[in-house]
Formats: sequence, C-alpha cells, structure tokens
Amino acid sequence: MILSTVRALERDFYGRDAGGLARELLGKLLLCDGVGGRIVEVEAYGGADDPGSHAFRGRTRRNASMFGPPGHLYVYFIYGVHWCANVVCGAEGVPGAVLVRALAPTHGVDAMRRRRARARRERDLCSGPARLCQALAIDGSHDGADLVGGHAGVRLFDDGTAPPARPRRGPRIGLAAGAERPWRWYVAGDSNLSRPG
Repeated sequence: MILSTVRALERDFYGRDAGGLARELLGKLLLCDGVGGRIVEVEAYGGADDPGSHAFRGRTRRNASMFGPPGHLYVYFIYGVHWCANVVCGAEGVPGAVLVRALAPTHGVDAMRRRRARARRERDLCSGPARLCQALAIDGSHDGADLVGGHAGVRLFDDGTAPPARPRRGPRIGLAAGAERPWRWYVAGDSNLSRPG
C-alpha cells in the first residue's frame, strides 16, 4: 500500500464522543514513522461518568492530554513496564479517549519484529495495547502528539476501508470498575485481536 493514496484524518473526525469515535476508528491506519497497521480493536473511555476512565476523578498531570484538544494522543505508562496509546476525542476540556487495543500489521513489519523479538508470529506483534506501542516505538514522548499535524511522526489515515457494518462489542478488558460497560469494539474473527472475539 502506498501512503500517497491514503488520506490523513482531519481534526473534525475526532470531534465526537468516545463511543462514536471508537467504532469509526476500526479499519483506519495508525502509523508512527511509517510503521504500523490497521486498527482492529478499541475501547472507549469517558470522563466523570466513567469509573473505568483515568479522568473519572478529574484532571491530573498524568491524564491532562485526555482533556483535549481532540485529535491528539494520550499515552500513559502502566504496571511500571508498558506504554498504552489513546486517541483523544470530543470537545476540548471534556475528557474522552479511545484506547487502541490491537492492529493488523501493514507497514514496517520487519521493524516491528526487531522491536518485538519475542513475538513468534506476525499476529503477536500488535495484539494488545502494550505490544502495539512497543512495535511502533510509541512511548511517553508521544503523549500529547498531534495526530492531525503528524507531530512526533504519528498519524491516522483513511485508505477507504470502511469500519465493519456490525462490529462486535463487549466489556472492556482488565478493569476493576466500569468493566460492565460494553465499550470494547472489534473486528470479529481478526487474528490480531488481544483476545479472541
């Protein structure tokens, strides 16, 4: 696939609630310095009304990027080991983000394999939020990166692949609070999912 044939997503694409954006992100391409893939699994996170969200208790230094403006990345460190990347959405000042949980690798697979040498199969390269950040070399330096402007080399693209008409939906993974909300969307049967669906 040649990148000159795809369209970078504009700011207005991100100006919707997390649930709406989550479904629309399926099928889009996430690339960091030319390495990445097609989004096949996401989770939506809100603000004060979402106990599973980092923004549930208000704005902090850690979650500041989640409060906007839309079209930026919110990247956080988890378990003292892993990075996770979220797409910020909605109105500026109102927290909302979509966690990118899994990609189907399409660009720079050799670079991904070097970064994730323990992955035995291609489908293990980006099958989880921490794995895909490692494969794309996304880390804390990308927190707040502007996806529209391509800051820090990270952008989202549309190559004409439509999101599934009926994406599968289920509860978010690994939450103690808010786990009952069916705010995980994914492409049914895709081999790159973080968990089978």
